[in-house]
Amino acid sequence: MATNLVNLERVDKAYGITPLLREVSLGVSAGERIGLVGRNGAGKSTLLALLADTEEADSGRVTHNRGLRVGVLQQRDGFDPGATVADLVLGGQPEHVWMADRRVRDVLGGLLGDVPIERTVDGLSGGERRRVALARLLVQEYDLILLDEPTNHLDIEVTDWLARHLVARPEALVAVTHDRWFLDAVCTTTWELADGEVNAFEGGYAAYVLARAERDRMADASESRRQNLLRKELAWLRRGAPARTSKPKFRMDAAAALIENEPDPRDSPALAKFATARLGKTVIDLKDVDISRGSRELLRAVSWQLGPGERVGIVGVNGAGKTTLLRLLAGDTEPDHGKVITGRTVQLGHLTQELGTLDPTLTVTEAAEEIRRVIKLGPDHIRPGAIGRRPVPSAGPEVTAISLLERFGFRGDRLRTRVGELSGGERRRLELLCLLLTEPNVLMLDEPTNDLDIDTLQVIEDFLDAWPGSLVVVTHDRYFLERVCDTTWALLGDGRLAMLPGGVEEYLARRQSGTDRPTPTSSTGSAGSAVSAASSTPTPNGSGARPPDAADQRAAKKELAKLERQLSRLTSREAELHAAQAEHASDYEKLMTLDTELRGVQAEKEEVESRWLELAESLE
Repeated sequence: MATNLVNLERVDKAYGITPLLREVSLGVSAGERIGLVGRNGAGKSTLLALLADTEEADSGRVTHNRGLRVGVLQQRDGFDPGATVADLVLGGQPEHVWMADRRVRDVLGGLLGDVPIERTVDGLSGGERRRVALARLLVQEYDLILLDEPTNHLDIEVTDWLARHLVARPEALVAVTHDRWFLDAVCTTTWELADGEVNAFEGGYAAYVLARAERDRMADASESRRQNLLRKELAWLRRGAPARTSKPKFRMDAAAALIENEPDPRDSPALAKFATARLGKTVIDLKDVDISRGSRELLRAVSWQLGPGERVGIVGVNGAGKTTLLRLLAGDTEPDHGKVITGRTVQLGHLTQELGTLDPTLTVTEAAEEIRRVIKLGPDHIRPGAIGRRPVPSAGPEVTAISLLERFGFRGDRLRTRVGELSGGERRRLELLCLLLTEPNVLMLDEPTNDLDIDTLQVIEDFLDAWPGSLVVVTHDRYFLERVCDTTWALLGDGRLAMLPGGVEEYLARRQSGTDRPTPTSSTGSAGSAVSAASSTPTPNGSGARPPDAADQRAAKKELAKLERQLSRLTSREAELHAAQAEHASDYEKLMTLDTELRGVQAEKEEVESRWLELAESLE
C-alpha cells in the first residue's frame, strides 16, 4: 500500500468573505502524480500552499508525514537580481561535485543548455528565469513536489523535456496547470477545484473531460452550453488529436456513446467557402522576404502564402523570430528585402503579448460596447443541410456584446468592473474578445493562452471553430495549437520557414536529432505550400549509417524535386475538392463523387509525403 504523505480533513479556507475551500478532505500518496485544475481565482494556489504547509487552514486538519521533504515551485521566483545561475541552482558546489551527479547533469542539460551558469539573474528573460527556478528545484530529491504553473513561459521543446523528466522521477507530484497536453503527459489523477469543493478523476486531461461529460449527463445538468463544450472537446480527443503521444485512458465504449452523434468541431469546407467569399483568393503573400535583427538572420529568402480560411500554427526556438513574423504579416514591421502583399479585403486583428491596449477607467461592458454592440458571426454551421449533419454555409446569427462577454466568462458584477481592476487573465480574455468585436477576417494571435484557465480556453476554441477567417497562431500551448490549427510551420533559427506534416512531434524529433531540414514546399498554392528559397546543407544523422555517395545524392535530390511538385499539385487539388464539396452541399450524388476523389488525393498525398521524408532522412 502506498504511503500517505499529506492529508486534509474537513478543511475550510477563505480570503475575506470569499470561501475557497469548504470541508475539503483529500490526501496525496507516495508516487502519485496529480494535476490540479480550476477557474482563475478558484483557490488552486491556496490549496497548494496548504499541501506545502506554508498556509494554515481556517478550520479542519492538515497532516504531514514526519520528516516530509517538500519541493515547491511558485509562480514568482523572488530571485536576488545579482545572484548567478550557478549560485541559485548549484548552491556554490565545486564543479567536480555537481558534474559527478547524473541528476544534476540531466537537469542542467534539459533546462539550461543555452544559459551560461555564470550569468546573473537580472540579465535573464522570463522564460530563462522560469527554467532556472525549475532547475533549482529539480536538482534536489524530495518526497513531494508541488508545482504552480510549471510550463509558464516555457517553449514546446522544454515542456516536452520537463514532462518526460517528471514521469521518470519517483516523487509524488501535484501540479497546478492550465496546460492540457502537460496534464495528459504527466498526471495519473486530476483534481478539479470548483465552488470550494475538490472532485478527483482518474487519469489525465482526456479522462477528466470524459468524466465531467458523464457526470453532467447523469445529473441532467442545466448548463447545456457547458455540456456541449465538453462533448465537443471529447469528440476531438476521441477522434485523435494530431501527434498525441498516448491513448486517452478512459472507457472506449462510454466515450463512443457520448460522441456518437457529435459532428466534427469544425466544418472546414463550409468555413473555407465563407472565408473565400469574404477575402477573395489573396490574403497575405510573402515574396522572397529577408529580415534580420542585429546579427541574427530571422528570415532568409522566404516566400509563403496564407490562403482564405487557413489555420496555421507557428512553432520555433526562442529568438527564432515568431513574434517578428506575426508583426510582418500584420503590417507592423517591414522586411529588409522582398515584399508583403496583403489582399484588398483583409481586415486584420492582431493580439500581441502585451497587455494594456484598453482604457483602464472603462468598465468591462463599456470597453466592449465602445467597439461594437452587435456582431454577426460566421456561417451557421449548426443548421443541418440537405444530407443530414453536413451544414449549408450561410450567414450566422447576430450576437450582442453583452452575450459575448457572458460567453467569455464576464457575468454579474464582473460586467461592471473597471478594466484596470481585472486580473491578468481577465484582461487577456477581454482584449481577445474586443479584438473579435472588430469583426476581423484575418487573426494574428501571439501567445493567446497566457494566464487563461481551461474553461476559458474551451470557450475560445469553440468560438474559433465557427469563425470564418484566416488564422495564424504563435503559442507554446501545444494542446491549443493542435486543437485550433490545421497545419504547423516551424522557424528553425536559420532563416527557414518549414512545413511540418507531422506537427509538433516532427518538430521535437528534428530538434532532438539535430536535423532541421525543411519539409517540401512550393511558392504557389495555399499555406500548405510555402517555400524558403534558401538552400540547406544536409547534416550527419549520427546513426552510424553509410552516408550516400555523390551519385545517390544527385538521384535523391532529383526525386525530391519531383515529389515537391507532386505535393504542390495534390495540395491545390485537395483545396479545390473541399471548395467543391461546400458548393454542392445539396447534391448527394455529386458529393459522393467528390468524396471518392478527395480520399484518393489524400491517400496519394500521404504516400508522397512519406516518401519525401524517407529521402530527406537518407540525405541527412
